[in-house]
Amino acid sequence: MDPLFDDLGEQVDLSAPPRRIVCLVPSLTEALADTGLLIGATDWCTHPADLDVARVRGTKNPDLNAIAALEPDLVIANQEENRELDVRRLRERGITVWVTVTESVPQAIGAMTRLFVDVLGREQPGWLVEAARLWSGELPDPHTTAAVAIWRDPWMVVGRDTFTGDLLARVGVANAFADSPDRYPTTTVEEISARTPDVVVLPDEPYVFSRDDGPEAFPERKTLLLEGRLITWYGPSLVEAHSTLHELLGRPTI
Repeated sequence: MDPLFDDLGEQVDLSAPPRRIVCLVPSLTEALADTGLLIGATDWCTHPADLDVARVRGTKNPDLNAIAALEPDLVIANQEENRELDVRRLRERGITVWVTVTESVPQAIGAMTRLFVDVLGREQPGWLVEAARLWSGELPDPHTTAAVAIWRDPWMVVGRDTFTGDLLARVGVANAFADSPDRYPTTTVEEISARTPDVVVLPDEPYVFSRDDGPEAFPERKTLLLEGRLITWYGPSLVEAHSTLHELLGRPTI
């Protein structure tokens, strides 16, 4: 194969399309599940539910010895979800690593297209073609504003330049913290309320917000409990997310 360069511009040398893959990214594990190539994934790779592969601990603390023992042709990581230290240590062991970057919907779709076509030597799966169609086009004018919480004690929210913020913008939802200097700023309930969002979105990951844990902090604001996968994952869930987010956030599917 000709030299390939991952999303960070690092040269990745593959003599042939990989046949044994360990994935450290839940979204991409789901995306690759039907390829028959996965031999390992993290404990956080929960979709599909019947995935039967070796588990190599978490996204932030992968078991490098377990990964090496699987003798993968390729390990797939993500700049945001995985640590540069772990990527470097895997490469020092002679393990080939492909790092994706997914800070917007177009970037995510492009990263997955490159992964399937250039790295795996396969056609784009149907869900990826459909996701590209659904999420293409110019950004609509916003019709509502949301604050998206990702943690509490301390409270943290989605800030600038994130996949989640870009995804919501594409269904007409402005991020109340888009002007933050940080991508995931630490904040307070008072500051969230002071920004007067139309809705406070409380996903079930990474913090597991629930009916009894989260909404009570915002008695004067509308809150929305949401499957986190729909706003943070960039695999097959993108197709479902398009219709679901339009429905839940007040704008019909177009």
